[in-house]
Amino acid sequence: MIDSVQSTQSTSMVGTPVAVDDDADQQTERTRLLYQGSRVSLLLLALACVVFVTLLWDRVARLELLLWAGVTSTLILLRLQQTLAFQRAELADRQRPWWLRSFLVSSAASALMLSYALIELAPVGDFLTQAALFGSLGSVIFAGSVACGVSLRAFGAFAIPSLLPAAAVLLGSGEPQLQGWGVLASIVLITLCMIAWQINRLLTSSFQQRLDNQQLIKRLERMREESSQLNDELAREIDQRRHAEIMLREAFDGLEQRVIERTAELRESEARLILAMEASELGMWDWDLTCNEVHLSRMEAIFGDGQHSRLRLVEQKRPELHPDDAERVQRDMIAHLKGETETYVVQYRGLRIDGSPVWIEDRGRVIERDANGRALRMIGTRRDINESRRQAEQLRLAATVFEAAGEGMAIMDPDFRLLAVNQACCNLSGFSREELIGRSVAVLASSEDSRQQYAAIREALAQQGSWQGELIETRRNGEVYPQWAQMRVVHDSQGKVTNVVAFVSDLSVRRQVEERLRYLTHYDELTGLANRGLLKARLNEACERNRTSNRGLAVLYVDLDRFKVLNESLGHEVADQLLREVSRRLSHTLSDADTIARLSGDEFVVVLEGYGSLAALAHSGSRLLSRISKPIQLGDQDLVVSASIGVSLMPDNARDATALLLQANMAMKHAKHLGGNTLQFFTERLQGSSLENLQLENQLRRALEEGQLEVFYQPRLNVESDCLDAAEALVRWRHPKKGLLAPGYFIHLAEETGLIIPLGEFVLRQACRQARQWQLDGLAEIRVSVNLSVKQLRQGNFITLVRQVLEETGLPPDRLELELTESQLLDDVDNAISISEQLRALGVKLAIDDFGTGYSSLSYLKRFPVDYVKIDRSFVSELTQEGEDSAIVRAIIAMVHSLDLKVVAEGVETQAQMDFLKAHGCDEMQGYLISRPVPAAEFVRLLG
Repeated sequence: MIDSVQSTQSTSMVGTPVAVDDDADQQTERTRLLYQGSRVSLLLLALACVVFVTLLWDRVARLELLLWAGVTSTLILLRLQQTLAFQRAELADRQRPWWLRSFLVSSAASALMLSYALIELAPVGDFLTQAALFGSLGSVIFAGSVACGVSLRAFGAFAIPSLLPAAAVLLGSGEPQLQGWGVLASIVLITLCMIAWQINRLLTSSFQQRLDNQQLIKRLERMREESSQLNDELAREIDQRRHAEIMLREAFDGLEQRVIERTAELRESEARLILAMEASELGMWDWDLTCNEVHLSRMEAIFGDGQHSRLRLVEQKRPELHPDDAERVQRDMIAHLKGETETYVVQYRGLRIDGSPVWIEDRGRVIERDANGRALRMIGTRRDINESRRQAEQLRLAATVFEAAGEGMAIMDPDFRLLAVNQACCNLSGFSREELIGRSVAVLASSEDSRQQYAAIREALAQQGSWQGELIETRRNGEVYPQWAQMRVVHDSQGKVTNVVAFVSDLSVRRQVEERLRYLTHYDELTGLANRGLLKARLNEACERNRTSNRGLAVLYVDLDRFKVLNESLGHEVADQLLREVSRRLSHTLSDADTIARLSGDEFVVVLEGYGSLAALAHSGSRLLSRISKPIQLGDQDLVVSASIGVSLMPDNARDATALLLQANMAMKHAKHLGGNTLQFFTERLQGSSLENLQLENQLRRALEEGQLEVFYQPRLNVESDCLDAAEALVRWRHPKKGLLAPGYFIHLAEETGLIIPLGEFVLRQACRQARQWQLDGLAEIRVSVNLSVKQLRQGNFITLVRQVLEETGLPPDRLELELTESQLLDDVDNAISISEQLRALGVKLAIDDFGTGYSSLSYLKRFPVDYVKIDRSFVSELTQEGEDSAIVRAIIAMVHSLDLKVVAEGVETQAQMDFLKAHGCDEMQGYLISRPVPAAEFVRLLG
C-alpha cells in the first residue's frame, strides 16, 4: 500500500483494488477515448507536414505546398484546442452530442487533407522520396484510425476519406509504381477496418461487462438499504412495546418468522453472489478508510492471498504494481476518491506472491461519504485478465499475418468447404471473398481432370496428412494458370480432422522470372546484345574454329568517347537511350558480325570471322565510326557522340580469346589517347608501352615498401604578418637509378593503380609527424597542407584515418590543412560535403585547390565548409595590371573575402605578381619567388 493514502484518502493503494470509470453513458466514454487517443496522430500529422515541406520544397509548386501545410496546421491547432476544451469540460457538459459531432467533422477535414496529399503531393519524386512521404502519411493514418477504432462512425469519418480516394486514384494512375502504392493503400484500409471492428467489438463487450458488475453492486446496496429499513422497523416495534405489549405479543410470532425469512433471503443472495464470483473468477475487496483496513475475499484466485483476511494498509505488501503502471493507477484512484468519477475501471500489471507478473482488472466505487464528501468506504472486484489479453494479442497477430501474407491462404472444413481466405487468395483466383466463402474447392475446379486430382488429394491427406503439388486452375476471367498448392490437415485433441489449411501461389510468375533469368544469363538487359559470359563462350568457340580453318578472326573493342561526361550531364535515363541507339547502329552496320556484345557501361566488343583483308576490316571500322558519330535525336535535343575502336587479329596478334580481348583493349586505349573517333590496330609497340607501365607500377610499390619516397615542403607566406606560418607537403621519389623524381612522373600511375591510397597515407603521416616535431623543437607553429586524392575521399575509413594520425602524432587538428581540388569536390558533391563537415568537426582546416578551373566554382563554393581558397597558378602566371587574368584574380579575391574565407595564390614567381596580389588583399602566397619545395631540414633554415 502507498502510505500517503492514509493521510489524503486520495492516493492509490499498492496492491489494494482501485477502480474508476463512468458507466452513465457509453457514448460519452467513447468520445473521451477519441479525444484522448487523437494526440499521437496529431503529433505525427505535424511531423508529416515538416517532412512534406522539406522534401517537396523544390519539387512542387510552393504556393500549393504552403497552402496545404497551412490548412493542415490550422486543423491540428483546432483539434488540440478542441481536445483541451473537452478535458476542461464538466462531466455533464461532456455528455452533449456536440463534442462527438465536432470530432467527426474535424476528423473528416483532416482525412481530406491527407487524401489530397496522398493524391497530389506524395507521388512526386523518386521512389525513396515517395517512400518517405507515403510512410509519414501512413503513420498518421494508421495511428488516427486505431485511435478512432473505439467508434465506427469516427473511424469511417477518418480512415475511409483518407485512404479510399487515394487508393482509387493511385490504382487508376497507369504507373506501376503508383499502382503499387495504391495496392498498399487498399491493403492498409482493409486491415484498419478489421482492426477498428475488433476494437469496437471488444470495447462494447467491456462496456457491457462493466454494466453487469455495476448492476450487481447496486443490488448489494439495495439489499443493504432493505436490511437497514428492517432494523428501523424492529426499533420502532420495540419502542411501541411499552404502549402495545399485548399487540406485540400477538404479532411476535409473525415478526420472528419475517426475520427468519429475510435472513434466509440474505444468505441465499450471499450464496448466489459467491457462486457468481467463483464463476467469473472475481476477487472482492472492501476498503474501510476510517480505520484503514481492507477486507479481501477470494484473492487467492489471483495472488494466492488468504480467502478471507482483514489487513491494515501499512501491513499489506502484495500485490506490487509495475513501475510503469503505478502513476496511472494512483492518478485514477485519486480522481475517484475526490468524486470526479462515480465508478472506476483500471487494467494494470501486478506481481503474485511468487514474483510472477499478471494483468489485473479492478472495478469498484466509493459507497460511503461523510457530510463533507470525504470517502469512508469503498468496495470493488478484481479479475485476472492475463489470459484474455494474451489470447487477444495472439488473435490480432494471427489475423494480421494471415491477411498480409504474400501467398494465397485458405482454411477449409473437413468437407473442403472454404471457411476463410486471405486477400492474396482472392487476387490469385479473381473471385471476391464473398464468392469463395462457403463453396467447395471441388466445385470450383475448372475441369474434370482437376476434380479427379482433388479426389487424389483427399486420399493423400487422409493417409499422410499433407499434400503438395502443381494444379492447373482457371481464374474467374477464364485465364488458365499453373498453381503450386500445399495442403495440411489440422486435428483436434481427440485426433479428429477439424480443418484443412492450404497455401497456394501462382507458378506462372515464377516461370516468367526463371525465363527472364535464363535470358539475362546470356544477354544484356539494356541493349539486348550478348553479355560478357556469352561473348567469352562464343569467342572461345570462334578461336577453336579458326585454329582449324585459318579463315582469320578479328576482335573490335568499341568504347564511346566522353561518355562519362554525357552520363553525368544528361542523366542515366538519357544515357541508357543513347546506349540503346548505339547498339542498334552497331547491329545494323555490322550485320554480318558473328557476335556483338556489351561488356559494361559504354564498352562493346564485335567478333568477326573471315573478315577478308585488312583494308576491308578498316573500311568496316571507318563506316561504323561514321554511323556512330551521326546526330542522335533524344527527346528535344540532338546528341553527337564518337567512339574509339581497337582491333586485334588472330593469328597475327594472338591465338587465344583472353589475349585477343586484352590486345584489342590496348589498341582502343591508344585510339583514345590519339583524340578518339578513330580506329587503331594492335601492334607490338603498344604491348611494350603497357609493359613499361607495369614495370613502373612494380617499382612504385617497392618504393613504398622500401622507403624511397620523401616529403618536401614549400613555404607559404602570410602577407599580413610577412612571415612563413604554413607549408605545403609535396612528395618526391628518390629512385635508385633515375634519381629524384617529381610527382608528375608517377602520380598519374598511382591514381590509376590505386597506389595513391597508401602513398597519400604516407604523406599525411609524415607531414603531421614533422609539423609536431617542429612544434616540440620550439619553432613557430607551422600549419602543414596535404593534398588529397578523390580515391582517398571515397574510402570508408578516411575520417577515422585522419583522427588516428592526429592522435598518434599529437599534432593539434588546427595545424593540419587538407587540400581538395575543385574537380574532386564536384565529382561527388554530396559525399564531398559530408566528408568536409566531418573534417571540420575534427578541427582540421580545409582548402580548395586549383580554384577557377572547374565548372561551377562560384555556385558550389558556398556549399563547402572550407577555410582557404587557392587561386590556380594558371591565373597568376599571366598576371598583369590590365590583363584578363588580373580581372579574374580580383573577382576571386573579392568573392572569397565576401564569404569570410582566406585566399592563397599559387605559382608566385615575380615581384610584380607579389605586389599585385598584396595590393588586392591576397592573404597568403607560395611560389618560387618565396622558395622552391625543400627538405625538412632546409625548411627550418628558411624559418631562421
